[in-house]
This record gives sequence, C-alpha cells and structure tokens, in this order.
Amino acid sequence: MLEKLRQFIADVVSPDAHEHQAFDDTGFRLAATALMLHVISLDGAPSAIEKAKLHSLIESRFELDPGTADRLISAATLVEGEAVDLYHFTSVIMRVVDEPGRVRLVEMMWQLVYADGRVSEFEENVVWRAADLLAVSSRDRMELKRRVAGGTATTDTTV
Repeated sequence: MLEKLRQFIADVVSPDAHEHQAFDDTGFRLAATALMLHVISLDGAPSAIEKAKLHSLIESRFELDPGTADRLISAATLVEGEAVDLYHFTSVIMRVVDEPGRVRLVEMMWQLVYADGRVSEFEENVVWRAADLLAVSSRDRMELKRRVAGGTATTDTTV
C-alpha cells in the first residue's frame, strides 16, 4: 500500500505526469483532501477547529467512516507537502468530477476558510485560484462565499 501511495504521489507531483492518466475515486478524494489541506495550512499550522471541520467535511461529503477519513487526511498531508502548485490537484479533480461536484468542493474550501472565524487574503486568493482551475465561475465562487459567510451553505452530503 505504501508503494501505491508513493507512486500516486510521484504521478501527481511529477511535471511529466501523463495527461490522460486514469485516477480512481481514491485519487480524486486524495487530490481534493490535499487541496483542502492546502487551504487551511496557508496561514500557518491548521487550528484544531480547522482540522475538525476538515475531518467532518471529509466524512460527510465523501461518505467515509472516521478511520478511513483519518487515513485519507494522513495520505493527503504527504501529497500536499510534495506538491508545487494547485494544478496537480485540480487536474485530477477536473478529470473525475462533474461541475456540480466541483462547485461543492469550492463550497467546502470556503467552509474551511471560515471555520476559524478569520479569513486571510491568502486563503481567499487560493480559493479564487482553485475555483478558476476547477472551472467554477467567479459568480458561483462569490455566491458560495456569501452563502458560507452568512451560514447558509448547502447540506448536500456528497461531492
């Protein structure tokens, strides 16, 4: 299993990664979780509130039990630490996830940004860049931000 994870990491972070490589659902989940980890790590080490929110989102949106969510977050932490840019994650997501799923992923990022009550310009910028790479319109991105900030985020449970 460790070798499979190493190979996935190498494939995702390699600048020579094959453009049409197939990724299974685990690859999508790993890429999405790594992207969300990146968001909560921008302003330093993630707070306990941010970690709890990430775990909650991973469990509910990906329909995982707590142990599986823990393992996914641990694997994503390794992948996120090796990545050089957002494209490596967003390209995997773009190949696998439809538009409504990508919109829900951007909403999850906003939920993480607002989890600790502080929104930094770095967090806003990375959500903007990720949304752009995920082909989520500026209008949708701003509407999601407004809804999450106002506490009216969607309760749809899956990405």
